[in-house]
Amino acid sequence: MFALYVLLRTSVILVMIAQILNRDWQNVMLCCLVLFLYTMPSFIENNWHIDIPDTLEVIVYIFIYAAEILGEIRAYYISVPGWDTALHTVTGFLAAAVGFSLVDIINRNENTKLNLAPLYVAIGAFTFSMTIGVIWEFFEFFMDMFFHLDMQKDTVVNAIYSVTLDPARSNKVVAIKGITDTVVNGESLGLNGYLDIGLIDTMKDLFVTFIGATVFSIIGFIYLKNRGTGKFAKRFIPTMMSKAGSEDPADGSDK
Repeated sequence: MFALYVLLRTSVILVMIAQILNRDWQNVMLCCLVLFLYTMPSFIENNWHIDIPDTLEVIVYIFIYAAEILGEIRAYYISVPGWDTALHTVTGFLAAAVGFSLVDIINRNENTKLNLAPLYVAIGAFTFSMTIGVIWEFFEFFMDMFFHLDMQKDTVVNAIYSVTLDPARSNKVVAIKGITDTVVNGESLGLNGYLDIGLIDTMKDLFVTFIGATVFSIIGFIYLKNRGTGKFAKRFIPTMMSKAGSEDPADGSDK
């Protein structure tokens, strides 16, 4: 994992140097953000005494690189079909793992006096993940509306179904099918269809987040039902460290 960390960090530094030479200061700041995010797992482990499994940490490093360096700077969001969808699916999975860990740690804490069933812990993880997904979509909408960005990527469609087009204002849906072009101010946009402004992208992102959250919530539920025997789920679930710095033995592992 150390070799991967050095490789990714070196790659980010090289990309940042290239962006400095190109005088693209926005991408330079993006590279600085990535380097900062790469320090967070160690910061969390050292200061909050939370053990982050190696598998989860590796996925987080690669995810950050794929989202910011490849997705934003290398424009994979535009040039690689499904890139954004894949990352949102991973986000749903990872956020559910974090939410699962938070609820499970509180559930097992002697001071909280909770004894939630595995189903409730799984539901908590799912809800946490979906909330993170919704907040992110709020953020994208805010940035697009007030800073005129395009975080909510547009989608070309070939049909419109809208009650707004009903001249009688009778709340009946009017369909326009077979759209082959969009003309704005007398100029063709050359889209081979109508430009949907962000809605389809937002709903698709939320749907794949739902899939990722559901998958991990099921895995987490099975893990709690058989605590200490499942090895797959433990690769993604952060746990509290004991005072000696080892993993919390309450999960069934050896201290």
